[in-house]
Amino acid sequence: MNRQKIVIGYDGSSTARAALTWALDEADRTGAAAELVYADEWPVWAPAASMVPAPALRPDGYADEVIGGMLEHAVAAARQTHPTVPISATTVQAFAAAGLAGRSDRARMIVLGTRGHSALAGLVGSVGASVGARAHCPVVVVHGEVTGVGPVVAGVDDSPLSAAVLRFAAEQAAGHRAGLRVIRLQRVDDHHDPVGELLGSLTDEFPGLRVEIDAPPENPAAALVAAGGTARLLVVGSRGRGSVRGLLLGAVSRTALRHAACPVAIVHDLGESGELS
Repeated sequence: MNRQKIVIGYDGSSTARAALTWALDEADRTGAAAELVYADEWPVWAPAASMVPAPALRPDGYADEVIGGMLEHAVAAARQTHPTVPISATTVQAFAAAGLAGRSDRARMIVLGTRGHSALAGLVGSVGASVGARAHCPVVVVHGEVTGVGPVVAGVDDSPLSAAVLRFAAEQAAGHRAGLRVIRLQRVDDHHDPVGELLGSLTDEFPGLRVEIDAPPENPAAALVAAGGTARLLVVGSRGRGSVRGLLLGAVSRTALRHAACPVAIVHDLGESGELS
């Protein structure tokens, strides 16, 4: 069994609780351990806050009593609903995106909700987008209630990153005994079809995998968002991790992350710099 951890960004919000449920189900299915991570941003902000005339102070013991209590409650509840999953919790003193991305090199995946406590969320975009752009592992962002039905949808172009996107999507579809719907976001060269070749190898690897391929004529981002309305999971790609590329998701991935109704997985291939743009 694979005990590599699934890291869950947790702050007690409703979407964080939905993300926790999704992550625990995934850990139970795959044999992974689960780690709840709370990013305590106050120590990062405190030096700047102390410079203003009336700084907003938090009580002594807040971290232990409030944050620690919240995590203990979440872990206890998780052990009741998923007794076979090894579960732990930790607090990191960092901005939420940096704290979660910093744990990605030791994680099977990172799972978080669409809204959270981060003070930066309203300034530089969602924490999910930032983690998705910077992490070393797949990042799943959960939007509210999860239905757990429908196909896994993968948005691919002809970039090298499509191999990682398709593999992750195929593994999820096979693991859930669901269909795989592939949405092609780029016109195919009649003489070279890398996506078709990749799908051929994946259907050999996952016998019985049901694959549907669409090439919608409309805007690629709109096609993915529409597909997310009936999907159990939407899988897209992130940019490579160059000094600039590692800071941002491509336009299609950003739109899917913001507007899709289902959970969205952002997948990386650290050896390549291709992107669903």
